Amino acid sequence: MGTWYSKPWRNVEWEESTRYRLKEFVKEYRPTIKSIPQARILLVGDVGAGKSSFFNSINSIFSGCITGQANAGPNDTNLILKYHTYRVRVRQGGRALPFLLGDTMGLEKRANEGVSVEDIDSILKGYIKDGYQFNPTKPWSQDGDQCHIPPLQKRIHCVVFVVDASKLPLMKSAEDNSKFIQIRNKANLLDVPVMVLLTNVDKVCPHVQKDLKNVYWSNYLKEQIYKASDFLGIQVSNVFPVKNYCSEVELDMRCDILLLTAMQKMLRLSNDFFANFEEDRVRDGF
Repeated sequence: MGTWYSKPWRNVEWEESTRYRLKEFVKEYRPTIKSIPQARILLVGDVGAGKSSFFNSINSIFSGCITGQANAGPNDTNLILKYHTYRVRVRQGGRALPFLLGDTMGLEKRANEGVSVEDIDSILKGYIKDGYQFNPTKPWSQDGDQCHIPPLQKRIHCVVFVVDASKLPLMKSAEDNSKFIQIRNKANLLDVPVMVLLTNVDKVCPHVQKDLKNVYWSNYLKEQIYKASDFLGIQVSNVFPVKNYCSEVELDMRCDILLLTAMQKMLRLSNDFFANFEEDRVRDGF
């Protein structure tokens, strides 16, 4: 865990100008399809992986102080029982940025525990609304008009697997990642891009714990990023290490750069989804 490279394997400029540039990108982002008011990004992961904490962290960056709007906790109990979509605002009470972060119940390994793959599929397709209460033994089903298909603006435009770096070494069997793979396959069928957030990176490498700037110097973290890529079937360029705000009381430039870099990727992937959608419509003669 303590070995590291003679040079970083991803280049990052750890400067205030980098944080500013990334914040401006996120602030100025707009979906490429004008009829879509905001990109919808779905966070999926095990209990305690850091889904809610990621929203709180991004919200903190744009609020200018540490916030805790989403219910998050450092334990193995599912605190999220409902589907929540969160808006990030420029300063508290300011304008909402044009993307939504969807927070889900933890996956859990067993079929009848945690959020079901069927419910995730319904969220991807835009059927499930904010506030829906998850029931692991009874997935959502459509009543009434069976022909109703939600419009594109209600569908998910990017899926983000949130994985705890400190627990990744424990994921060794097909059972450990079966729900991830099922969800990835359903996202692929809908042409929804998928990426990975590797959280708690400061807990798995002493060099990174000492200074987050060492994240791309760490041999161990590179191995874990490649492992996550291989294990979940996601290309390495779509795996991003982050450190959520948990115990901090002040913002930190290094945390912000990692978090904003991941947020930038989510928005770019969402626009890739929109571009593919428009190309499909052209091919189909619409």
